[in-house]
Amino acid sequence: MRLAIDASHGVRGTTSPNPPVGAVILDASGAVVGVGATRPPGGAHAEVVALAEAGERARGGTAVVTLEPCNHRGRTGPCSQALIDAGVAAVHYAVSDPNPAAAGGAQRLREAGVTVSAGLSADDVEHGPLRAWLHRQRHGRPHVTWKFAATLDGRSAAADGTSQWITGPEARARVHADRARLDAIVVGTGTVLADDPWLTARLPDGSLAPHQPLRVVVGTREIPPTAKVLDDAAPTLVLRTHDVDDVLVALADQDDVLIEGGPRLAGAFLAAGRVDRVQAYLAPVVLGAGSHAVEDAGVHTIAEALRFRRESVETIGDDLLLNLIPRGIRS
Repeated sequence: MRLAIDASHGVRGTTSPNPPVGAVILDASGAVVGVGATRPPGGAHAEVVALAEAGERARGGTAVVTLEPCNHRGRTGPCSQALIDAGVAAVHYAVSDPNPAAAGGAQRLREAGVTVSAGLSADDVEHGPLRAWLHRQRHGRPHVTWKFAATLDGRSAAADGTSQWITGPEARARVHADRARLDAIVVGTGTVLADDPWLTARLPDGSLAPHQPLRVVVGTREIPPTAKVLDDAAPTLVLRTHDVDDVLVALADQDDVLIEGGPRLAGAFLAAGRVDRVQAYLAPVVLGAGSHAVEDAGVHTIAEALRFRRESVETIGDDLLLNLIPRGIRS
């Protein structure tokens, strides 16, 4: 299952609206003979990719999959039938498919005499590569992460507006690695006008990563045609709205959405209850003055404070990365 999860992570951001599934095929002796992950929309699903690599060695073997094999015919055939046709004897999967149109693969496999078990490493999958896709299936909207960097005194920029760089090079490299797995990055027009960000995912050598998320600019102010976000390095969507739900409707087919700036946009998503995770980069820096990471989150008294619980804390160079979940939400 660890191999399948790794394969699933490798295709995050490239499969929407399909889930980034990973699959591993073992032969009858237990040796790994095929590893696969979901191809971009219209391409083969993970099980089919892994079966193609395994060939005849799959007969009598075992499939390990992060998501229950699908049981419907869309742009591709049902994976449950592909496993049956390949002669696989057993299937172990992590998470049941919550989509009624695709569910039922486990039952179809059992009816064909295949041994099936569910729940293998389910927590690792639900909190890992399938987090965003499962969220969209269950809640009908993208999974939204708010990411920001701040100093020890809670500043996201200095008094003169400069913000490069609050965090160190290791944290910035991590941000680019994460961007390469996203479906969309959202910023406000104020951030574009103030910082002219490129919002691309870049490799350590500075070149563009193979996958680029959709760049989304929200707001009613005009941005200049020379803005970096309007170049052809990645697709860009400009939304003339301040309504959070309008943004999420426009991104309805996306799974994993990152709110990256600025403070008013972050405040709007927080006030609307549309932040599902926070990634807070905390740098060992003091500015003493300057802007904060968020404005007007709808909080007027301590009783209304938006509270989060810790999911994980990582040390990245000299910085800390806090992954936080709103209280009352499991994942």
